[in-house]
Amino acid sequence: MAIWRFDAIGTRWEIEGDLDGSDRSAVSEVIERFDREWSRFRDDSAVTRLGSAGGVLESADAAPMLDAYAALSSATAGAVNPLVGASLEALGYDAAYTLDAGAALAAPAAWSEVVAWNHQGLTASAPALIDVGALGKGRLVDLVFSALARAPGDLVVDAGGDMRVRGSSVRTALEHPFDATKAIGVVELQDAALCGSAINRRAWGDGLHHVLDARTGRPVRTWAATWALGAQAMRADAIATALFFDGGPALAADWGVEWVRMTTDGKVERSAGWTGQLFTTRP
Repeated sequence: MAIWRFDAIGTRWEIEGDLDGSDRSAVSEVIERFDREWSRFRDDSAVTRLGSAGGVLESADAAPMLDAYAALSSATAGAVNPLVGASLEALGYDAAYTLDAGAALAAPAAWSEVVAWNHQGLTASAPALIDVGALGKGRLVDLVFSALARAPGDLVVDAGGDMRVRGSSVRTALEHPFDATKAIGVVELQDAALCGSAINRRAWGDGLHHVLDARTGRPVRTWAATWALGAQAMRADAIATALFFDGGPALAADWGVEWVRMTTDGKVERSAGWTGQLFTTRP
């Protein structure tokens, strides 16, 4: 199969399959629309406007993502919160990538009182900077995957390591969070999605990275990397975020998602149903 490589939403994409020009156009349209609606790094995006003025965002993605956020927030006792965008900006992970360490800022605990949603979109009753980083890339992988439903044969959609596979088994490595030349294990994907998250991927300053506890506005310290395997990329992506907190494994079990996670001191845990191979439980 041919591999189509391109950059979008701040990451490298690789789509492997038998695609024609209309397939590629469909993918480009899906990505541009999602980015225009949900990227807090674009001045012209809908969520940037919500962050400054509140109001309405019309999108069919709102209900699936915010329903999942509600489950994440409940399972993690508020540690995962879609209004964490302001906290990330306060620590320097903003649209200008200032990467200046500021003061920690907790996200509003009662976020669902500010944001309401249905199948048509969402409404913010006050300025609210929404960040969908906990599951947004997985959602977009699923959307691209659906856009290619008519493409014949096997298909692999890989967005910076978050991937979904149709057809033949694909063997992929679990990258060691402290040494990109190594892997802590491998897993076979067939008609499934694999998503991961690690504190080294978007890190700046002393101990600053993109995985925040919304209750404190501070980066997490216990877990270094997570991987989640499920039927859909959005749920796998969401669980990869939830696994940084207590309650993540329970939600994974409820959703039928298998997982692996590594602590910052190199210990590895996995779900009972994880079928991949792990090389070691220490770095």
